[in-house]
Amino acid sequence: VQLQASGGGVVQPGGTLRLSCVVSGRTFSRYRMGWFRQAPGKEREFVAAIRNGATTYYADSMKGRFTIYRDNAKNAVYLQMDSLKPEDTAVYYCAADDDYTGSGYSTSTYDYWGQGTDLTVSS
Repeated sequence: VQLQASGGGVVQPGGTLRLSCVVSGRTFSRYRMGWFRQAPGKEREFVAAIRNGATTYYADSMKGRFTIYRDNAKNAVYLQMDSLKPEDTAVYYCAADDDYTGSGYSTSTYDYWGQGTDLTVSS
């Protein structure tokens, strides 16, 4: 399974951006998909996740600003980010979980990871 994240860039505060993650393989629709981020000098943290039935959950600081959704026909998961803040600056990673053995909030839940895409929020 390979994950390819894209869509990062430089955005002004208050701006919007959509990240994409395309997953290889024929069983994408069964995966729980997550987005995590890692800022310089900090640990990787949970952003959002979506189950195979489209149930979503978010870190508290992202609720109302970020939206995760998936398109199973395209083997893709997206993270729509609105009202971006400088503290959202980080490398964003997508991840796939194929066995649902964890909570979905922890990095240890996920079995496959993409390479990361950089987001900088700055004026």
